[in-house]
Amino acid sequence: MQDYKTWTYLILFIIIFAETGFVVTPFLPGDSMLFAVGALVAGNGTGLNIWFMLVILIAAAILGNSVNYHLGKYFGIRVFKENNKILKLKYYHQSHEYFEKHGAKAIVFSRFLPIVRTIAPFVAGAARMSFGKFTYYNVVGGVAWITSLLFAGFLLGKIPFVEDNFEILVLIIAVGTFVPVVYGALKSLFSKKPIEKQIEEELTEEK
Repeated sequence: MQDYKTWTYLILFIIIFAETGFVVTPFLPGDSMLFAVGALVAGNGTGLNIWFMLVILIAAAILGNSVNYHLGKYFGIRVFKENNKILKLKYYHQSHEYFEKHGAKAIVFSRFLPIVRTIAPFVAGAARMSFGKFTYYNVVGGVAWITSLLFAGFLLGKIPFVEDNFEILVLIIAVGTFVPVVYGALKSLFSKKPIEKQIEEELTEEK
């Protein structure tokens, strides 16, 4: 932020847009970065405006999801392979199950789950969810995700304890947000009936 000044807006826009817009980039920072950005802007040493940052990052999150949706609608499930290190087939099935459980609201909930938030809009497109319905939940989720984490960092960043333990708190957020994802993966791994088998059986029954 100190080195790039106003270019930081563009850099962060690209990171958020890429994380939400391309299904192959789920490894980019999200939650912890938003908190860190808010806290650093609160320090008043960056020269950046928190409100302009909010608008820029919300736009990136909404546009990214929209692009991801259309990519999913075009490519569908074909890009997910069992032996693919990034686009694993089980990720698709886990996201699909998440949609089945939470419905369209999964677009909002998935914003707060690493990996899932990157794949969810792609799956929504592949499943041919109505773009109007998707856009509504996309906007709600994008605003909620960016605003909550950015301002959590901005408000808490002024507290001396947070400033003194900044790196530790960012690490806790980064690890903490992955807990639900890890739990879901372990649950799927040790399930007596894997998700893939469940979906395969459902498709067989439909036929």
